[in-house]
Amino acid sequence: MKKIAILQSNYIPWKGYFDLIASVDEFIIYDEMQYTKNDWRNRNKIKTNKGEEWITIPVRIESLSQSINQTQVFSSNWATKHSKTIQANYAKAKYFNAHKDFVFELYNQASKTNYLSEINFIFIKNICEFLNIKTKISFSTDYNLIEGKTERLVDLCKQTQATHYISGPAAKNYLEESLFSKENINLEWMDYSGYQEYNQLFPPFEHGVTILDLIFNEGTDSRKFLKF
Repeated sequence: MKKIAILQSNYIPWKGYFDLIASVDEFIIYDEMQYTKNDWRNRNKIKTNKGEEWITIPVRIESLSQSINQTQVFSSNWATKHSKTIQANYAKAKYFNAHKDFVFELYNQASKTNYLSEINFIFIKNICEFLNIKTKISFSTDYNLIEGKTERLVDLCKQTQATHYISGPAAKNYLEESLFSKENINLEWMDYSGYQEYNQLFPPFEHGVTILDLIFNEGTDSRKFLKF
């Protein structure tokens, strides 16, 4: 049995994203997909004493059809700004001092590339290691991609010899389930409900913020607040 998931990269994703990675044997970053504005690709939410706040990587839009892995940053100091914003809002978190160097080093690494996909991968890969998630991470560019939205996913399952495909629930609106069953691939839906609350600054509690919120508030116990 082999489980895979296929998803676009997000910037410092929320805990559910890492749970999806942890739930499978191989996670394929699908950054040949079209870049979408006002989405999670280049931004995420943090907690502040005034409520949730977006932190956004400014990117250059040169074509409406450009892919995520073609998308570039146009500001040279975005990483410094984000680091300062995180410092200002999480300095009082219980484990901030213990893990700030780890996080700020990721920003230092990310500042050395202009490509959004590479920036996202730096955070995703290293945070997986922090959470002791050992899932293989690969890229859609490692495989041959055929035409058809669902057909392409099914074919990626076949190329990776997957028996199970795990999808986020939003894909229920467009995935053709019959194409998976025709190839004897089990299609399963990720359940993001029922997460346990943790010690979070600035109530009320909010689940849908960056994983950095969990790391700074729970430290090495962060994995206990995931499902897998």
